[in-house]
Amino acid sequence: MTGRAESAGAHLSDTLARLYALAPRGARFGLEPMSAACAAEGDPQRRLRVVHVAGTNGKGSVAASVEAIARAAGLRTGLYTSPHLLRFAERIQVDGEPVSDARLDAALARVMDAHPTLTFFEVATLAAFLIFAEEAIDLVVLEVGLGGRLDATNVVERPLVTAVTSIALDHTALLGDTLEAIAGEKAGIVKHGAPLVTGALPASAAKVVEACARGEGAAPLWRLGHELSHQRAGASLVVRGPRERSVVVQPALVGAHQDDNAAVAVGIAWMLRAATVGAQVDEALAIEDVAIARGLASVRWPGRLETIYVQAGALAGTYLLDGAHNEQGCAALAAALDARLEPAAARALVFGTMADKPWAPMLGPLLPRAGTRVYVEPQASGGGRRATEAAAYSPLDPHGRRAVNVADALAQARACVGREGLVLVAGSLYLVGEARGELLGAPRDPQVGL
Repeated sequence: MTGRAESAGAHLSDTLARLYALAPRGARFGLEPMSAACAAEGDPQRRLRVVHVAGTNGKGSVAASVEAIARAAGLRTGLYTSPHLLRFAERIQVDGEPVSDARLDAALARVMDAHPTLTFFEVATLAAFLIFAEEAIDLVVLEVGLGGRLDATNVVERPLVTAVTSIALDHTALLGDTLEAIAGEKAGIVKHGAPLVTGALPASAAKVVEACARGEGAAPLWRLGHELSHQRAGASLVVRGPRERSVVVQPALVGAHQDDNAAVAVGIAWMLRAATVGAQVDEALAIEDVAIARGLASVRWPGRLETIYVQAGALAGTYLLDGAHNEQGCAALAAALDARLEPAAARALVFGTMADKPWAPMLGPLLPRAGTRVYVEPQASGGGRRATEAAAYSPLDPHGRRAVNVADALAQARACVGREGLVLVAGSLYLVGEARGELLGAPRDPQVGL
């Protein structure tokens, strides 16, 4: 990718400004207000055929992959994810493209006018439901915002398939400080009669998720490492499932952890072949293996091991952006760096986290893999969240540099490694979004720390 602008429009609409003004309300964990608002709007979520995806890491990649597969199969798709990197409209996509500004403004204004007590995320979620219902979408892929059981997306009562991609310690103040507690929150999206696909979960977390599936009557259950498996064959990935089924794919998303995500997406696609609406098999959702291969080869999920080339100017060179925002994500990033050819001395790390993240164990695996480190505070407002101060990293990395903002951090990092070196940006999706905007010269909407 080259350093060019990807979006148009340099100002925030009045409607989006109203939405961002709701951010200080923070997140609400409880479904009653969202359920009441949906009911008042005619329950648009009940008219949608949904794949619902939760997980500590990988849920966005899996959601984007399933959407790309469905689109490759000729289905009309909707994708709802969070947060955004550049523009809020990235969160609500129809057929692989962000919804138009006019459509977005109309839906958001309708929800805020009618339901003034909803939170930022509840407004966004209900607006997405309304847009998808009006668009006659064949399949909607919903990424959980936070947790699962009490997340606003969980008003969906009858998903076709649910998925839990991974379980790790993250957002412990809200979801619990054990893997078992977090697994219980993630598994809250599991529904009676809906198949469930899981990634490779820690044993203690897997027991919780499997018990929830049995209790809810969610079947069949396919688990990566059991009913599902994958194996590399050169540039190809072979994914295998029950009854000796298999498919050979070449995923566009790179990194060993993305092989796991691709396998989970394949499992979901296979489940959709037999997905039911009521008691009737929905033939419209039949997805052939050729569509699975095409979809995974074409999927784009910016900010996740994404390479950006800036061709000219003071920032010219290669950048690797990865929204590794917890210990598991940083460990996966470290493994991906080990597979690269350039020495650590030729890499500069731009790193910043939100203050509620365990930044020391996140940073640990990355320190020996970058000869230069530059620390900066990500900019995200609302929800009561704040960034870790750049000075806080000094005890762990006394030789690290500090930057006043992302533009300064990128400039320092590039100056240290020169045009031929690699600049890595990680630690927060909010930081990645800022850096992406700087490198692409693209206008950005504010980022909300929810």
